[in-house]
Amino acid sequence: MAMNSPTAIPSSSAKKRPLSLYRVRTAWIFLMPALLVLLAVTGWPFVRTFYFSLTNAHLSDLSELQFDGFQNFLFLFEDPNWWEAVWNTLLFASVSVSLETLLGLGVALVLNMHFKGRNFVRAAVLIPWAIPTVVSARMWSWMYHDIYGILNSVGVKLGLLASPVAWAAHPDLSLWSVVLVDVWKTTPFMALLLLAGLQTIPKDCYEAAKVDGINPLRVFYRVTLPLLMPAILVAMIFRTLDALRVFDVIYILTGTNYDTMSMSIYARQQLFDFQNIGTGSAASVLLFILIGGITIGYMAIGNKALGGKER
Repeated sequence: MAMNSPTAIPSSSAKKRPLSLYRVRTAWIFLMPALLVLLAVTGWPFVRTFYFSLTNAHLSDLSELQFDGFQNFLFLFEDPNWWEAVWNTLLFASVSVSLETLLGLGVALVLNMHFKGRNFVRAAVLIPWAIPTVVSARMWSWMYHDIYGILNSVGVKLGLLASPVAWAAHPDLSLWSVVLVDVWKTTPFMALLLLAGLQTIPKDCYEAAKVDGINPLRVFYRVTLPLLMPAILVAMIFRTLDALRVFDVIYILTGTNYDTMSMSIYARQQLFDFQNIGTGSAASVLLFILIGGITIGYMAIGNKALGGKER
């Protein structure tokens, strides 16, 4: 009778529970140093920034701080320059990431093919991404120059332009000029990530489709694109995070021009040019919230899409 009782023979889940708990504790032990370093590097500066955003902190005098509540945030909500910076940032991120994803996918598909000199082409494609952003932005600023720039020189000689254009200073063209530079530089990065995803797709899928005589375009939509979707989502998340906090390429090309000013440049202007640490900190906090919200949205949409396909 004792053998038939529920407590006589321990279940398999009961046997595994102590081992799983041990693994969880071991994982936390190994992760704790990295988490502590991450907390010290990112957590404390963010707390300090949020504290300054609630004060009247000014760079000229930090000895006496007064608590202002959410006055800095209210100032931002009423400042049209801030909303223009938000719009520029969102437009820049959405257009550049979309173009880089499409072009990167095309480049990755080409580099994934077998042809003579493929290794050389792969190395050559990565050159724009390998060039430091400061160098590439300065190079493009000279190419955009209205007097000495090669784009205007070639355009005028070919009859494409009636007169030289100040690409980086024109109110209607400056933002698109910055987007072009970012797409030129970062498309190889997207191609590299997507190429790694393409190489993980089993070759058996393509061999079976070839035997069945399926159209290559249909193979792309039915086989390649669904299996590549996780890599696409990861690449888009990385690029979106980077694009939302863009600073260097815009600052070098156009400076503090309000037609192209991003949220990071606006925060820098408030912090150092105007010495308003409180307002600049509030702008930084809002940028952090925006990036966090978009990242969570990306991950939620991605998990839902991939989960639905798995079921």
